[in-house]
Amino acid sequence: MSPPVALLAGLIYGLSFAHPYHVDSKKLSAFLLQASIVGLGFGMNLQEVIRAGRSGFLYTALSISFALALGLVIGRLFKVQDKPSLLISAGTAICGGSAIAAVGPVVNAGDEEMAISLGTVFVLNSVALFLFPAIGYSLHLTQNQFGLWSALAIHDTSSVVGATAKYGSAALMVGTTIKLARALWIVPVAFALALLKKGKTRIKWPWFILFFCLAAVAGTYLPWFGPLYPKLSGLGKTGLTVTLYLIGTGISRSTLKQVGVRPLLQGILLWAIVATLSLILIRLGVIAV
Repeated sequence: MSPPVALLAGLIYGLSFAHPYHVDSKKLSAFLLQASIVGLGFGMNLQEVIRAGRSGFLYTALSISFALALGLVIGRLFKVQDKPSLLISAGTAICGGSAIAAVGPVVNAGDEEMAISLGTVFVLNSVALFLFPAIGYSLHLTQNQFGLWSALAIHDTSSVVGATAKYGSAALMVGTTIKLARALWIVPVAFALALLKKGKTRIKWPWFILFFCLAAVAGTYLPWFGPLYPKLSGLGKTGLTVTLYLIGTGISRSTLKQVGVRPLLQGILLWAIVATLSLILIRLGVIAV
């Protein structure tokens, strides 16, 4: 089953039936996402990961700052509460649910505020998984262009992988590598917010990124286990397909109601601006892999 079909099947289930194990499913999907990304690391080249993070350092810093500031302005315009507005902005600027999970405790966000922010991001992620490949094909984007655009404009790593896997193997490698390099910015952003808020909450570091890098080290510099790496990478792709199905089952009617109109409007407008500007800059050749 392809990733988009898996997500669609999950959405149909989530919107049609009450999930009897929604808490367990959420925990399992979080673990599977991280484990699958580590599996993908065995198919990556560490030198490419480092190059992607280093070459785009200045642009990444500027784009994250721009998206955060713009998101807060839009949140004020739509009269969204401060904490959900900040979380939605951080999720759009960096890497979706992972950023929200890291930033939420720093700003002392409550369960309802976290749910609203995560619900907004998950709804937009579901849309992106179907919308982005269609736009890419219609504009005749190259594999590298589409992978770069997906990494910059789609919230969660899982949806970046799902969209780029449908577009092609080169797009998958570019999108996943750049998205994971971008996800490293969770830490400085969370520390900066902690200083601004003067919070003492412990920051949740996404350790799976470290294991991804270790897997990439093995795949790049330890050729003795060469035949094993493609199998582990294949397991990672399969795990991501299962993850997308589980994420889909977590989008229920109550989730959509809980998100509400104003946070969703903030998320949609911010996402549309970031996606459009990124696409224009990529088409003009200002941003390239």
